[in-house]
Amino acid sequence: MKFNKWTLGLAAVGAVSLASAARADEKMNSLQTALSDTTISGYVSASANWAITPGGGLNQRSLAGFIPYQGQFTQSGTPSKQDGFNLDVVKLTIAKPEDESPWASGYQVDLLFGPDAVNYNASANAVGGQSQQHFSNENGADFAIKQAYVTLRTPVGNGIDWKIGVFDTIIGYEVFDAGSNPNYTRSWGFFLEPTEHTGILASYKVNDEWSFSAGVANTLMAGINARNNESGFSNGEGSDWHKTLMGSVTFTAPSSWGWAAGSSIYSGFVYGFNGSTVGTGGAGGASNNYTGNYYFGTTMNTPWKKLTTGLAFDYVQHPNLGGGPARIDVWDLGLYATFKATDKLSFSGRAEYLEAWSTAAGASSSFNPDWMELTATVEYDLWANVMTRVELRWDHVIDNLGTVEDTFDTGLKRTSLGLYANVIYKF
Repeated sequence: MKFNKWTLGLAAVGAVSLASAARADEKMNSLQTALSDTTISGYVSASANWAITPGGGLNQRSLAGFIPYQGQFTQSGTPSKQDGFNLDVVKLTIAKPEDESPWASGYQVDLLFGPDAVNYNASANAVGGQSQQHFSNENGADFAIKQAYVTLRTPVGNGIDWKIGVFDTIIGYEVFDAGSNPNYTRSWGFFLEPTEHTGILASYKVNDEWSFSAGVANTLMAGINARNNESGFSNGEGSDWHKTLMGSVTFTAPSSWGWAAGSSIYSGFVYGFNGSTVGTGGAGGASNNYTGNYYFGTTMNTPWKKLTTGLAFDYVQHPNLGGGPARIDVWDLGLYATFKATDKLSFSGRAEYLEAWSTAAGASSSFNPDWMELTATVEYDLWANVMTRVELRWDHVIDNLGTVEDTFDTGLKRTSLGLYANVIYKF
């Protein structure tokens, strides 16, 4: 082993031994090797929002809070984006991807800073108690751990890849990162789905066409290390057998399919406990806070290479929701299209229809709202590493609101129209 002059000089005067220097050098080389494979990436997202149809009270939250305000929705129904200029979020990703070795390992950590980190994915031990589904940082901090997991590969067949820790949900057409979606504002379907889980997920790729995933987590709702109290104990005691199950299958069209090659069909489900406590009432003397999320989606190429289409269907079942006998079912259908005119210019559209109904025990439907929304987005990326978009979104409540319809007799509008601009720098 070669030593530098400083090490040899210190050894000559007895300050260090060559053996200890060799061991230190070996540790440093191991650390340098690990760090050399680590990547740092992320983005900064800012926006400008204008509610073209403003109003007082609930209308500013876009139709009594049932429709996400400007595509962003908090559990309390308060706006997370206001008219004017906004910093959305800063995301920092530190990761070490798996290599090609049979027993490969790695990790990924996604950190969020800024307004969109507020009310998102708090720890179960955060101030304010356990969280609820989707947005949960009850202590109001503008920092959140979005994902943090270890990846491991076991050489079984083509290799099973494991995620252990906190990871994003496996279902849905859209994701939290706005720059990865065709539109800036999120769909209603996005808010029907879970956001993340604490657990373990296995993925297996059979071949270039078929891949599968299956996992188990503590709860369906968001919240790092969240637990359910199904058995009536505090701190999740006795919840060992009340976990959330999930699975998915993906088919990717092979090259022999011609213009459809590369298109994908995806189906998945997440079924589990959605809440921190279970109240009284309902079947068996206890409410059923279990929720089933079922998803089907496609991304389809077309004979016109510049045009890509998509479809997303969500069905959510809430039996005995809220500690009573009522059952709420929701389904949502979203259609997508993106036309890439040039390398810098693209046009994206989304049409969406949602229907929800609530049925009390032994009664017919008592609450049956129908909503629709249309979104049009123009993206022109002039600067390197920068995404710039302008978007127009129209939301509308159709009819059959039941008792909620009285809300709109107070002068609040059934229709919401908004104009948005979004700038994202990716690094």
